[in-house]
Amino acid sequence: MELSWVLVVVAGVLLLLGAYASWTAGRLDRLHHRVATARAALETELARRSALVAELAGSGVLDPASSLLLLDAAHRARTAGEDEREQSESALTRAIGATAADAEPWVSELGVAMRRVQMARRFHNDIVVSTRELRRRRLVTWLMLAGHAPLPGTIELEDGS
Repeated sequence: MELSWVLVVVAGVLLLLGAYASWTAGRLDRLHHRVATARAALETELARRSALVAELAGSGVLDPASSLLLLDAAHRARTAGEDEREQSESALTRAIGATAADAEPWVSELGVAMRRVQMARRFHNDIVVSTRELRRRRLVTWLMLAGHAPLPGTIELEDGS
C-alpha cells in the first residue's frame, strides 16, 4: 500500500516537472522569436536612418564638408560587418549630432529617425535581458530547455539618448 502512494507522488512530481518544462520551453522559444523580430526591426530602423542621412547629404542643404562627413558615416554604417556595426552606427549618431543643426528643414525628420532607433534598440535590449534571465534559471539550465539556441546579446550603441 505504501509503495503505491510513493509511486503516485513520484508520478505527480514528474508530471508537474514535465508541465513546467514544457511551458518554460515554449516561453523560451517565444522569447527567442521576439528577439529575432526585435533585431530585424532595429536593423530596419538603422537602415532607414542611414538612408535618410544619405538623402540629406545629397540634398545640397549642408555645406560640402558636412555632406561628405554624413555620407561617409552613413556608408560605413550600412557596409559595416557584424563585429564593427555598433561602432559604425555610433559614429553615424555622432556625425548627425555634429551636423544636424545646419539642416533646418531636415531636423524634424532626423529627430523622428533617431527616436525610432532609440525605441527599437531599447525594445530589443529589454527582450534580450528577459530571455537571458529565463535562461539563467537552474531548471532551464539543468533540463537544457534552451536547446542549441545561441545566447542573445544586447546592442550597445550611441543612439542620441
